[in-house]
Amino acid sequence: MFGRSRSWVGGGHGKAARSIHSLDHLKYMYHVLTKNTTVTDHNRNLLVETIRSITEILIWGDQNDSSVFDFFLEKNMFVFFLNILRQKSGRYVCVQLLQTLNILFENISHETSLYYLLSNNYVNSIIVHKFDFSDEEIMAYYISFLKTLSLKLNNHTVHFFYNEHTNDFALYTEAIKFFNHPESMVRIAVRTITLNVYKVDNQPMLHYIRDKTAVPYFSNLVWFIGSHVIELDNCVQTDEEHRNRGKLSDLVAEHLDHLHYLNDILIINCEFLNDVLTDHLLNRLFLPLYVYSLVNQDKGGERPKISLQVSLYLLSQVFLIIHYAPLVNSLTEVILNGDLSVFSSKVEQDIQRNSAKSSIRCFIKPTETLERSLEINKHKGKKRLQKRPNYKNVGEEEEEERGLEDTQEDPDKAKGTEGSSKGIKPSGENEEIEMVIMERCKMSELSISTVTEQNTTDEEKSAAASGSEMTNWSRPFLDMVYNAQDCAEDDYYALFVLCLLYAMSQNKGIDPVKLERIQLPAQHAEEKSSYNHVLAERLIRIMNYAAQPDGKVRLATLELGCLLLKQLVLSKSGSIIKDVHLACLEGAREESVHLLRRFYKGEEIFLDMFEDEYRSMTSKPMNVEYLMMDASILLPPTGTPLTGIDFVKRLPCGDVERTRRAIRVFFMLRSLSLHLRDEPETQLPLTREEDLIKTDDVLDLNNSDLIACTVFTKDGGQVQRFLAVDIYQMSLVEPDVARLGWGVVKFAGLLQDMQVTGVEDDSRALNIIIHKPASSPHSKPFPILQATFIFSDHIRCIIAKQRLAKGRIQARRMKMQRIAALLDLPVQPSTEVMGFGHSAASASQHLPFRFYDQSRRGSCDPAVQRSVFASVDKVPGFAVAQCINQPNPSPLSSPSPSSSGSGSTGHCDSVTASSTSTPSAAHSPSVSSGRKGRRRVFSLSEADSHGGHWV
Repeated sequence: MFGRSRSWVGGGHGKAARSIHSLDHLKYMYHVLTKNTTVTDHNRNLLVETIRSITEILIWGDQNDSSVFDFFLEKNMFVFFLNILRQKSGRYVCVQLLQTLNILFENISHETSLYYLLSNNYVNSIIVHKFDFSDEEIMAYYISFLKTLSLKLNNHTVHFFYNEHTNDFALYTEAIKFFNHPESMVRIAVRTITLNVYKVDNQPMLHYIRDKTAVPYFSNLVWFIGSHVIELDNCVQTDEEHRNRGKLSDLVAEHLDHLHYLNDILIINCEFLNDVLTDHLLNRLFLPLYVYSLVNQDKGGERPKISLQVSLYLLSQVFLIIHYAPLVNSLTEVILNGDLSVFSSKVEQDIQRNSAKSSIRCFIKPTETLERSLEINKHKGKKRLQKRPNYKNVGEEEEEERGLEDTQEDPDKAKGTEGSSKGIKPSGENEEIEMVIMERCKMSELSISTVTEQNTTDEEKSAAASGSEMTNWSRPFLDMVYNAQDCAEDDYYALFVLCLLYAMSQNKGIDPVKLERIQLPAQHAEEKSSYNHVLAERLIRIMNYAAQPDGKVRLATLELGCLLLKQLVLSKSGSIIKDVHLACLEGAREESVHLLRRFYKGEEIFLDMFEDEYRSMTSKPMNVEYLMMDASILLPPTGTPLTGIDFVKRLPCGDVERTRRAIRVFFMLRSLSLHLRDEPETQLPLTREEDLIKTDDVLDLNNSDLIACTVFTKDGGQVQRFLAVDIYQMSLVEPDVARLGWGVVKFAGLLQDMQVTGVEDDSRALNIIIHKPASSPHSKPFPILQATFIFSDHIRCIIAKQRLAKGRIQARRMKMQRIAALLDLPVQPSTEVMGFGHSAASASQHLPFRFYDQSRRGSCDPAVQRSVFASVDKVPGFAVAQCINQPNPSPLSSPSPSSSGSGSTGHCDSVTASSTSTPSAAHSPSVSSGRKGRRRVFSLSEADSHGGHWV
């Protein structure tokens, strides 16, 4: 696109390249333009190259020679550009001209140079030029040109675009005409332009936008957003088989873009623009389409409606993204305390005024297009001809008098309007913008303020509120929120309701008082002594359903329910949950234990699944914002993984996924129970980081079984190491130069994640692979150690293979026993491994090395040289597996499940001693002999959280 020019910025070589960057060359280009004022087929390429050269010289002059712009302004050279455009010389010239202008304005850095270019109003003439916008390339360069100009807007440059005397702002009005362009990149550029305009703090310009363009633009924008929402709802209704998820995802992403754009406008905090936008969003989109659809699912009515799940989903997105207080407070007030009268009161008032068509509390299409509305507003004077809400110019006495008359006729309405629009009075009888929702908020505040604040339940507060002036005031939207949490059949609607409650509780713009009326948890609430019992019971009921064997509750719903219950009953001083609710929760936890017992198996896969699920749950807690970006949850819950939906957002399929779900439910309810009882977690995870041997730890290896080996690296190098086997880990150590009999760990890996195989043609060699624990069940295992170990002879090779194989089996068996203890299953302790039994006394003699927490020497503290023994009377051969009376023994010091379960006394027994043993005489698979060749493969990663690295 930009490569057609042979003499563009930085191009060319030698004397010719240097000469084009000069005032003389600009004069020559001016001479060329004067000789070719009419565009023909013969001079078209010459003119394009001339314009490019002029642009290049201007950019150079901006940085090097100010006389260039003096000459450009003196000769009025911009008029040549405009004349070329007006000749309708074809798309080629238009595209090249827009391209060069875009580059010119992007690269101008000095304000003086920019003022030169913007003077004489030629840029505005180019903006309003009638281009052929059906050409995609012209459209792209044109909107890019407008965006570049908007980035140059400030308090000084805005006067070149906005003409206060003629009430004309071509840059803004021409841009917003493309707000609904089919191409998404054009729509994004329009949003950027409008935001850049709104950020300029120029009051006359902002008043022009409010008076002439705000109502037409925002009304058409709201209709455009609502049309997308209806299309999204139709896609959900017709895609029960998950066949159009691509289109659905695009529609959801478009709605998110709209909400972020609206929020960007609101956080600019232009007061009167926010009032207009808030009014349109509430009365033409959120209330009549989103909220009204919560309780009215009859599609036969006149009002357009969307399905309940889509309505809840979109409202959750609104509260997660938009935090503008007047908007979210009004919306919250209707959902929590409103009734259907908010949709009828305005219509009745309009009927009384014989202007039912001007009602703004319904989702209706604007009577005129945006372009037509802008044209009408441009030419009309003070007298408003439109039958649509509009705002007056501050200082117009006639409309001010009208506003005062309206306020005298209806003082209550005026009070509500004044509170919502912050002092800006309405203009004209048919153009009043009445914030009736905010009015209702004030009425409800007045009525509920008479209720004394006591530690009452939600039902009592509701009864007290209904006994005030607003008699027989039902709350259908709040009732729907409670009723939709029923998960007896499925959790289709419950997930969206919980997301909505969570989003409202996390919204910083919502007044906590509004949430406290029904005792909903607020993010920054003060100390509380009571909570919403109805909501707590519904949440606990969801947990009970989730713990049932045939429960249809997805993991995302359960995790969100646990999160909300914590917010509901946890205060700064601790848990305030009542005993009856805690007992129900404990019942659900017990059900989850019984559910997991059904899937408990002694197979290796169960242990891997158990640890993988715990690791996944703790490392990736739920992010509700990301959850509400996923369009797949809008479709009915499915149980097949073929859809590609994440496991936590769908139902399980097959025994493996049912096992995973039971494990995750157990973890969630156990964690919730411990939190509410203010008890620490002492049993999970099964492998604690602080209990493992780390790289550079210094160990006492006196009287330990060590096997010398040579590790051949992938690049052909070799290192000498000693192989040692611990309770849970294998380690590669090298002698400590400071102390005899001590060793420094150079690598440590978990035995349970290890694979050992012999080498066919070498009886002295073993291939050892240790995988990094997977971050998710679907991730591919990543090897942190993959090496070939060569031992002195085949006897030592067999011994090493036996120890590693038996150590792996024993480590996994011990963890399975700890899981059994967690599930209150009977533990069958075994004193033998692979058929070889050993007593406690003999087991202590076969431990590979002695390790205590005190023996670790960090890399930052090399001066630690003290002994690892607990007292000075211990001899080097003292067994490390001796009983140490601790209330909470670590997995390394006392790994037996009997000592780690609830009610453990910490006393040593034969099970502990035998389970920590690693006997040296045990059966091992045979290793084939032969010395024909050696396969040397080694690769090592430093990314393992449980291992180290070679030094």
